[in-house]
Amino acid sequence: MAPRLQAGSGSPYARGERGEIKFEELRPQLWSSLEGLFGPNGACAGCWCMWWRAEPGMWKQLQGAKAKRSFKRLVEAGRARGILAFSGDRPVGWCAFGPRIDFPRLARSKAFQRSDVGGVWSINCFFITRDFRRQRLARRLLEAAIQACQQRGARIVEAYPVTTRNDGGKVSSGSAYPGPLRIFEEQGFKVVQRNSPTRPLVRLSLRA
Repeated sequence: MAPRLQAGSGSPYARGERGEIKFEELRPQLWSSLEGLFGPNGACAGCWCMWWRAEPGMWKQLQGAKAKRSFKRLVEAGRARGILAFSGDRPVGWCAFGPRIDFPRLARSKAFQRSDVGGVWSINCFFITRDFRRQRLARRLLEAAIQACQQRGARIVEAYPVTTRNDGGKVSSGSAYPGPLRIFEEQGFKVVQRNSPTRPLVRLSLRA
């Protein structure tokens, strides 16, 4: 059974402009909810939350229907982790997390390569349905994901947020899936590496 999740208020519910929001950790029985949230585009450009999990040189072949099937197999096997947000029975938000070693693309990215990855967990993707954006839902999802990581024994949680572009322009919605830097800073994450000017690596140490 997935751990009971809390979000700020000390209960698994958090009140937003549209009423109560409930957070649940992903389990196989929630696949249809996740599928409905991601929709025909698989959240973004046929990703199906497989971008960080893709093997070298395989993304173009995986993207789309194959990514959906691959992710569904992971969910059914209990090998994909994340938080779903619900407004009533409707899924409205998603945040992916898991041990860093579950996401091989991180080890291949110059921006995020590290030697000290033992015991490190990763929070790396958010997706929120359009009419629930700008309601602090990403912050609530992040809180629930941190708690779930801690309950599973993580000692360090890291993330790869986006910052503003070098030219001061707005970051596109398609590039904002790792979450903005400010929501991680609010939770106490610190920048530990900045090999990319717009994609720092941030970490939070968790108490036992």
